[in-house]
Amino acid sequence: MRDGLFAGLPIKEMLHHTVDDGFLELDYQRELRDFVLAEDLDTETEAEIRRFAERLRALAHEAAPARGVAWRIAADEETPFEAAYERFLHMVDTYQVTALVIGYWGAIHEKDKPDPVKLLLDSAHLMPRLEALFLGDVGGDEQELSWVHLSDVTPLLEAFPRLERFDVRGGSLRLRPVANGRLKTLRIECGGLPAHVVRAVAASDLPALEHLDLWLGVGHYGGDATVADLEPILGGARLPALRHLGLEDSELQDEIAAALAGAPVVARLESLSLAMGVLSDDGAAALLSGQPLTHLKKLDLHHHYVSDVMADRMRAALPGVSVDLSEPVHLYEGYAPYVAVSE
Repeated sequence: MRDGLFAGLPIKEMLHHTVDDGFLELDYQRELRDFVLAEDLDTETEAEIRRFAERLRALAHEAAPARGVAWRIAADEETPFEAAYERFLHMVDTYQVTALVIGYWGAIHEKDKPDPVKLLLDSAHLMPRLEALFLGDVGGDEQELSWVHLSDVTPLLEAFPRLERFDVRGGSLRLRPVANGRLKTLRIECGGLPAHVVRAVAASDLPALEHLDLWLGVGHYGGDATVADLEPILGGARLPALRHLGLEDSELQDEIAAALAGAPVVARLESLSLAMGVLSDDGAAALLSGQPLTHLKKLDLHHHYVSDVMADRMRAALPGVSVDLSEPVHLYEGYAPYVAVSE
């Protein structure tokens, strides 16, 4: 996250200088294992070695406290992702970690780049208290969004049963319908969200979900979802606790606005976002002509193609609502509207 917080916690980077270099260079588990296997040790000596190794682990934990922070793990110029992740597992008391951010793990062209989903699944038993996970905190200065390739993220929701927040950023992701009674926030940021992912979210049983954001993106990058795919979400039957809905960054923003004008889920929302897409006067008019929106605390429409006249009309019609109509886009003649994030 670029504001320095995730799940309300300050982000702490797992960098090469996180703890004393002497501890960083010591993979005590491997060193201990190799030493014990190589030597014919008596029980007392082996026990002493194990106590020494645990003391090293304790010192490392003191230097890298796990509570009260969201750990962020990413590759940098000096450290490959797998090495940074292994260091995290060894130097942090992962049993206390509640929030984790996974950043850049390798360039798209690298043949042997790691699979962060697999690494997380392999070590899930070491993080039994994990409540918030952000997979793909990769900025445009590191890699374009469409180049951040993900695999099936469904097993993460199954492997971390205490998750209350799950953020995913990237393309080529897969998701199957899930039943999860604890998840409160689900955010999927994608320049082209596949229809099967939207349908999977719509078919999931998420009774505690309060916050849902879907960046739908464009067809060129795989965003082939239609308004029909969104209908179960708009109906809201599987989302009884939903209070925020974001259907954003879409080429179909006007059609989505028209569908929301009569969608049952809107009546229970506190905030609604149709930001980052190609919303025009037609979509804005559909919102105003549909069911009342005066109960909303916020209506986010930033990055839009709404005229000044219609923008004034919306503000006047919703005096008690915080209406965000910032970032109006003025096109040059001959140019087509575009979403905020695609590639």
